[in-house]
Amino acid sequence: MGYKDKYLQWISKDYFDEETKVELRGIEKNEKEIEDRFYKDLEFGTGGLRGIIGAGTNRMNIYTVRRATQGLCNYILKFGKESKDRGVAIAYDSRNKSREFSEEVCRVLAGNGIKAYLFDSLRPTPQLSFAVRTLNCISGIVITASHNPPEYNGYKVYWEDGGQVVYHADEIIKEVNAIDNFEDIKVLAFEEGKNLGLIEILGEEIDKLYIDRLKEEVINKECIEKLGEDFKIIYTPIHGTGNIPVRRVLKEIGFKHVLVVKEQEMPDGAFPTVKYPNPEEREVFEIAIELGKKENADIIMGTDPDADRVGVVVKNNQGEYITLNGNQIGCLLTEYILSQSKEKNILPSNGAIIKTIVTSPMAKNIGENYGVEVIDVLTGFKYIGEKILEFEKNNNYEYIFGFEESYGFLKGDYVRDKDAVNACMIIAEMAAFYKSIGLTLYQALIKLYDKYGYYKEDLYSLTMKGKEGLEKIKNTLTKFRKNTPRSFNGIKVVDFIDYKSSEAINLLTNEKRKINLPKSDVLYFTLEDESWIAVRPSGTEPKVKFYFGVKGLSFHEVDFKLKSLSKEVINGIG
Repeated sequence: MGYKDKYLQWISKDYFDEETKVELRGIEKNEKEIEDRFYKDLEFGTGGLRGIIGAGTNRMNIYTVRRATQGLCNYILKFGKESKDRGVAIAYDSRNKSREFSEEVCRVLAGNGIKAYLFDSLRPTPQLSFAVRTLNCISGIVITASHNPPEYNGYKVYWEDGGQVVYHADEIIKEVNAIDNFEDIKVLAFEEGKNLGLIEILGEEIDKLYIDRLKEEVINKECIEKLGEDFKIIYTPIHGTGNIPVRRVLKEIGFKHVLVVKEQEMPDGAFPTVKYPNPEEREVFEIAIELGKKENADIIMGTDPDADRVGVVVKNNQGEYITLNGNQIGCLLTEYILSQSKEKNILPSNGAIIKTIVTSPMAKNIGENYGVEVIDVLTGFKYIGEKILEFEKNNNYEYIFGFEESYGFLKGDYVRDKDAVNACMIIAEMAAFYKSIGLTLYQALIKLYDKYGYYKEDLYSLTMKGKEGLEKIKNTLTKFRKNTPRSFNGIKVVDFIDYKSSEAINLLTNEKRKINLPKSDVLYFTLEDESWIAVRPSGTEPKVKFYFGVKGLSFHEVDFKLKSLSKEVINGIG
């Protein structure tokens, strides 16, 4: 069926509600918009759905949410009655339509006789992972589009270990894609599901268990007790889910001076104070920085809408507030956690740090210094969660900490996804500890560079929207594969890895080797001077991403090397 036929079906069939039909009639003269909404089904990827809210098969709406949920139900039902009775936990963030979509999920689960556990109000994504594990659910779903612009929403699926559905994704995708007719989806009225005991509402009982478990990850309680009264923290939830849990855990571990950014305190899917709610961008901290200056804050932190990522602002040596990037935060945390664990004799002999392939190599140096294994996984925290499960099954390593350059961090294995509530707690503790020994967090970072070498990384994203954009993204990767560069910026490429073919080649010796990671559309180049470049399509947005990293002996050297390297690659893309 062509896109126009699908469009006509949506505006004519009784199954689709009047609000949907009115929206679609409003674009009847816009052929390109009709095509974009209906030329394909919104893709259910390895993590779930993500797309622009609106009517159409290629949009986030109650019908595409129902279809995804029915596919998941069909997969769960293959495991028998026990899995059906274990049920599915559902959480949602502050985005537009998040509550409505979460209720549709419950209706489809109940329609299939599967128990649904729905939080009574918005909750962070990591708390969904915690609920899945705590309630012994077979699966979990969170309605969120993370840090995407306001017009987006999404749907992420988790499995019984609390991690995203890495191993099960392909089979779930097959089940979703097999659903051709929306009218075949089983849907029960929400109130009827509650009355039948198929929909249960979750509240404070899970919150308390989650917060209590978080507090077990604190290493230096004594420094918080010493400085908690005077240590000043500015926090912004950026209109998302972090406000209540972040402030609660900071208060309960002893930080008494935590100020919230009032203009960004309340949940709001329009995110009115920012262009888009991404704590990777300095712009989202403008209001917080003004408050920080007024209060002379020690640290500023902000979480994204579903509170799984955190950004950090600190004072430099000139007293100016500057943002730290995800690699800097992650490496600071790695050094702090390992050094303090060793100091307190709680560092496991088989401990491991997990990072993604596009995250700073500095972490490996830190791990080696403490005799801790640092393991690389593919981009995406779901692969870190997958590795934690592997450790649990094989008992070969004890997980300590994991992080990715895109501001995702997790200390401890009580959940299997990045947790910004956890990260805010540990970052605040770390900053207080360094203050107790006379250092700011920025000064601790400089000491880190002096100890392990100066590293700097950058990311360039090329946005290519629509049907044509997808083709351009594919062509960009094909170009690098067919004409593999032998040098960048006059520096020879030593190693080239194609994670899609699971093959690496030393371009100086032509020696080939296999890569023992899942196949992924990622290319990675290592240069003679330890610089590196990675290229991959975004898994959640219409972008191709270019990652750059360099190493040197000073800020000046790494600044120069990084600018030169990224400029050559970006100029050569066209």
